[in-house]
Amino acid sequence: MTQLAQPTSEQASAETERVNHWIANARVAGTSGRSGPVYNPATGTIARQVDFASVEEVDAAVAAARDAFPAWRATSISRRTEIMFRIRNLVEQHREEIAAHLTREHGKVRTDALGEVARGLENLEFATGIPHLLKGGFSEQVSSGIDVYQIRQPLGVVAGITPFNFPAMVPMWMFANAIACGNTFVLKPSEKDPSASVYIGELLKEAGLPDGVYNVVHGDKVAVDRILEHPDIAAVSFVGSTPIARYIYETGTKNGKRVQALGGAKNHMIVLPDADIEMAADAAVSAAYGSAGERCMAISVVVAVGDVADPLVDAIAERLPKIKVGPGNEEGSEMGPLITKEHRDKVASYLESGVSQGATLRADGRQHVLYSESEGFFLGVSLLDNVTPEMECYRNEIFGPVLEVVRAHDYPEALGIVNDNQYGNGTAIFTRDGGAARQYQFDVNVGMVGINVPIPVPVAYYSFGGWKASLFGDIHMYGPEGIQFYTRGKVVTARWPDPGTSSVDLGFPRTR
Repeated sequence: MTQLAQPTSEQASAETERVNHWIANARVAGTSGRSGPVYNPATGTIARQVDFASVEEVDAAVAAARDAFPAWRATSISRRTEIMFRIRNLVEQHREEIAAHLTREHGKVRTDALGEVARGLENLEFATGIPHLLKGGFSEQVSSGIDVYQIRQPLGVVAGITPFNFPAMVPMWMFANAIACGNTFVLKPSEKDPSASVYIGELLKEAGLPDGVYNVVHGDKVAVDRILEHPDIAAVSFVGSTPIARYIYETGTKNGKRVQALGGAKNHMIVLPDADIEMAADAAVSAAYGSAGERCMAISVVVAVGDVADPLVDAIAERLPKIKVGPGNEEGSEMGPLITKEHRDKVASYLESGVSQGATLRADGRQHVLYSESEGFFLGVSLLDNVTPEMECYRNEIFGPVLEVVRAHDYPEALGIVNDNQYGNGTAIFTRDGGAARQYQFDVNVGMVGINVPIPVPVAYYSFGGWKASLFGDIHMYGPEGIQFYTRGKVVTARWPDPGTSSVDLGFPRTR
């Protein structure tokens, strides 16, 4: 097996270590003269530089994908399946190396990084079932001597624009189904943590994926806009904030592309008075502070119903001092830093605004020693109680280790709080009452619902997607809807008549 590039030492200088593009199965140095810093969030130092693509460099990646498409589309499903199995196995074998990239550039702790890779693997495993997933339908003798059947065909060159918080998993959400269906793929990952996407490209090459089927271009708005405008790109998948998701959707569709754009979230967890308080507190803490709250499915608001509020808030507060905050590569760390200093400071500002608008600060992450005495981008766990929907901290997606508690008198009020929120990504309800849980899943206007499960991310053979301002487009991501997104249907009506049996008939064709 070819020796694959390993994560480089943090001692390497930022001037010499560079993250290049990946085009036609090779690293390609940038020629635009533009680049951006990639930080180690745990130390606050610049670890490397990433090339920023020009319009011409994006065009080169798209050209490589366009040139590869005819042969890849014509590749048999059996051969594509064989390659997908190899990809899955190589990612599994090198999960530690991928996780190391995530820890050193995103900051998440090793166990969390490995969990991200594991969930990405589920999507690769789903894509190995492509022979079954691409099966069409056939109807015999719909009219005399006429059969009708439907087939699904790939779109061509498709693109993915992915966020910093899951630099390995979200690309796997996209490219696994895309290439299994016969498309070729251009990825624009986050410039904040770009190395995992190139490393994965090396694994795909080792698996036998042909040149040009998977390409990576790094960059900023220049690269994004060129992807949205490029005439040879048929579809774009995006995950990120709601304002950018709206821009991606509007610009991409205006240029004739199929677009799915997943936006922001404000995920609520309703806790009813009959819930197991210890279980609910454990779930709230786990879901709010994992990955420093930088998850689109993190629980950011607990809606405490009735007299459960005081004991629940106390139970949550009791758990917070036990969370170990530290560098992701340190043994025992449970929560790492945030992605940048600017983002850390913005998250911290919501604590001040929350208190000034009437919230109660039960835990202040700014009091953690690493917030004040480290060069890294650390913020301790924070808890805001007595939050109301009018407050700035509630209206905005904080995307950090801040859990808010909103108090409701009863179930109808709690439901109204969730349904009135602009976001509809994920939600959860904690209760012992099956009837109440069933009613909630019926009533709530949110795309993914957990019942005594705080982070209801669907397994790979379902599909991921929210409602309202959390999704722009009609089709959710990965799973069966991912196959639908990356293919289009074609219906064939066929007749093989005997010689001499045809005649001229100007009437509209009938099946009876």
